[in-house]
Amino acid sequence: MPFLPEALRDQSSRDADPFGYIRGVFAFLFGGGIVVALVLAATGMSPKALVLAGALWVIFGAFSGLLDGVVEPLVEFFARALPSVGLFREVPKFAAEESLLAQGHADAAAEAYRLHSEDPALRARALARRAEVLAGPLKQPALAVTELEALQNGAARLTPLDDYLVGMTLATLYETALHDRGKAMGELRRLLDRYPDSRQARFIRIRLANLRDAHFDTTPP
Repeated sequence: MPFLPEALRDQSSRDADPFGYIRGVFAFLFGGGIVVALVLAATGMSPKALVLAGALWVIFGAFSGLLDGVVEPLVEFFARALPSVGLFREVPKFAAEESLLAQGHADAAAEAYRLHSEDPALRARALARRAEVLAGPLKQPALAVTELEALQNGAARLTPLDDYLVGMTLATLYETALHDRGKAMGELRRLLDRYPDSRQARFIRIRLANLRDAHFDTTPP
């Protein structure tokens, strides 16, 4: 059984919010302007500054709505559509390996994923899938953890998407295979601290909260 939902395992590198920095800059600028206008209005130096504060708030709200409701959906639509014309690299589905697994050839599938991992562009995704096979049908969770930790701590810097994929797979291995909820929570906390504005931050927070509840519910007084 896969550790992550298919939608998360095969999503593209648009995992992090592409407009997070833009939102942050505009929030800082408009927020600063609103604070200054409110101070001027409160001190009586410029009573009309209250109108300016309201106008800035409305403009910022309209800008945020435009990003969320128009620009971001359009970017995502074209990013999904353009692989069909070869302008974006399509995420590999590993269909042959999945077929091997379906036929009961877990050893062959694990080896095929290992061979894919020799390609730096596929390394994290292939090793995450290999970890699922090692920890599942092949009953070698320790080897799966060792390989992913080596990738995580290696010299090559992981992209945010790869780091997220490896981290989430490790967290699941720690929890379900090694029965170490503390280590699983530590890995989720690391991801949340590193990518607080990513699209998956909410998913990580929910999972972290569920793990904490399960951990403290079973901890003896």
